[in-house]
Amino acid sequence: MRYFLILVDYVRPLQEVDAALDAHRVFLKSHYDAGHFLMSGARTPRDGGIILAQASDRDEVSRWLQDDPFCKAGVAEYQIKEWNITMSAPGWPVTN
Repeated sequence: MRYFLILVDYVRPLQEVDAALDAHRVFLKSHYDAGHFLMSGARTPRDGGIILAQASDRDEVSRWLQDDPFCKAGVAEYQIKEWNITMSAPGWPVTN
């Protein structure tokens, strides 16, 4: 399994982002339930968000994001950064 940091950048006013927020949360939950997403949340200041994901490759992550209501509504753009984790705190599932 490979790890990815997804940087979500809002490209429309927050009013438009908020209109898609409930559907976006349903999207997030489906990927948590599938074991794809490990953490997520809004950035401060609220100009986007961050998702920590695990997947077999970057293309898989890209396909998921095409189904995100934020993407479909045109309110966000994404940067996908592959992350080679070499250390983690005790209790975290990553032990590479």
